[in-house]
Amino acid sequence: MATGWAGDGAVQDQIDATVKDAIERARSRLGTGPGRAACEECETPIPEARRKAVPGVRLCVACQEAFDEEEAGHAGYNRRGSKDSQLR
Repeated sequence: MATGWAGDGAVQDQIDATVKDAIERARSRLGTGPGRAACEECETPIPEARRKAVPGVRLCVACQEAFDEEEAGHAGYNRRGSKDSQLR
């Protein structure tokens, strides 16, 4: 398969960059410190078990699910692709 001007391993480099970006994004969203006793969106009490399981928790399960669904639409796009891949 011809790759045009892309160098050897360019596809794998793009895959690696996409995975690395996703890992960094997930790590940057991990909470730290004590969790909240109530959800910051809807003020629903957050159970003690959830606060222990998720350090720095700020949202109840329902609000977290809504947030995750909204964010899922933004995932999967590699903005670091080479110019060659953008020209095709």
